[in-house]
Order: sequence, then structure tokens, then C-alpha cells
Amino acid sequence: MTLLEANDVSFEYERGGARVLDRVSLRVPRGGIVGLLGPNGSGKTTLLRLLSGTLAPASGGVVLDGRSIAAMPRREIARRIAVVPQETHSAFDFTALEIVMMGRYPHLGAFELEGGADLAIAREALAATGTTALQARRFATLSGGEKQRVVIASALAQASDVLLLDEPTASLDLGFQLDVAALLARLNTERGVTMVVSTHDLNLAAALCGSLVMLRAGHVIAAGDTRSVLTSCNVRALYGVDAEVVHHPRARHLTVVPLARAE
Repeated sequence: MTLLEANDVSFEYERGGARVLDRVSLRVPRGGIVGLLGPNGSGKTTLLRLLSGTLAPASGGVVLDGRSIAAMPRREIARRIAVVPQETHSAFDFTALEIVMMGRYPHLGAFELEGGADLAIAREALAATGTTALQARRFATLSGGEKQRVVIASALAQASDVLLLDEPTASLDLGFQLDVAALLARLNTERGVTMVVSTHDLNLAAALCGSLVMLRAGHVIAAGDTRSVLTSCNVRALYGVDAEVVHHPRARHLTVVPLARAE
């Protein structure tokens, strides 16, 4: 069953300017993980913003559970969709627990303060992401991987149906990349969290995503289940790179080995 979908959405940042997205459609099944692949400037982040309702398409529409998000109040959307940005900076010296508690804001009324139930949900989210030991630490003092897990915990505390993640492993070392990938897989398997993941990491997409959408210059060039979409031919069309795509018996998923710029 489709939970979130974009139907022929187009978008330009300046009226009459070049279209960043041109008639893009995407279906996100309930409990699924959909990967967005594409080179820089292909429209991946813009598509995530349209899916989250922070941008409105010039044409087409986004539907959440059968309802147009254009007709939904911003607070209601925030209760259903949580966003994990590529980078998170805090202007204030918040602790990790305070960052996670921010995920409860969409559920609070005007002038309402967090209560014991909200604190319990936040601590459960910290436990789910393996960051309980970090709750008293200042967010600014955490490593990149620790920050990313805390931000994911904040998104979980939102109690949303959908997580939209923009480059969740960018700028992380190999160990933290594996940690974050394992965390996302576990949240999907154990909690049924639906995800849309924008990434440049083809091997992360192969390991994590059940289906892929490939974007180039604002157009979908391929979409479908991961095994049928992640091919040498499509990698060449997407990035202009010759690559070997094979099933790795120990990893138990497709792996992509870039070989050279395509001539």
C-alpha cells in the first residue's frame, strides 16, 4: 500500500527559470525504503522538500495516505513526516536529550511544555538509536556519526510515519557509515519505519533500499526495484561512469565498483 507519493511534480526556484524537477513521480510503499540517486544538482534535495511539504510544486502534487499535503496543516504534516537533513547545526548549546525532545514539538499545544510522556518517548528514541549514553552531552561536542544518530532519534521522537533522509552517511568515516546503515535497516525491520533516502553512496542504496529512483537534471531516468534499476547501464547513464555491478556473496546485496569515466 502506497503511503507517500509524488505525482508529476515540477518545480523551479524562480518563476520562469529552469525547472529543477520536471514531471517527477515517486511511490513510497508503507514500510518500504526508497532510495534517490543522482549527481549533484539532479533535484534530490528539492524532491525531499516537496515530499515534506516545505516547498510547494509548481504543478503536480504530493499525497500522504490518500490526502494532499497542500490541504494539511503544517503541524499535522510534521506529525507524519520527519526530516533528517544532511547537516545539523545548533545555534545554542543544547544537550543531545534536548535535541531529541525537539522532535516532540509538533505534538504540543500552544504554550504547552513537554511532559513525562514526552520525555519517555525521547528516551525511548535515544535507546533505539544507541545514543542513551550521550543524552547529557552537548550536541556540539559529538562526533559526526553521533550527531547523525541523535538527529535520527529526534526524528523518531516525532513519532512520524515517514523519515526523509538527505545524505545520511555523508562526511562520515567508514565505521560510522556502517553504523548508520545498520541503524536504518533495524528501524525499518523492527519498527516498520518508512523511509526515503537521498544518497550518493550506491552501495548503501544497494544494501538498504528495496526500490530506487534515479534522477538526472530533474528527470527520472529509471525507477523500480533495486535489482532491476541498479545496473551498469543505468550507472553509466546517471553519472557518466563505467562501473561493474555484481552480487557480493558475503555482503548479500549488489555492489558497485566504479572503473573509469565513460568515454
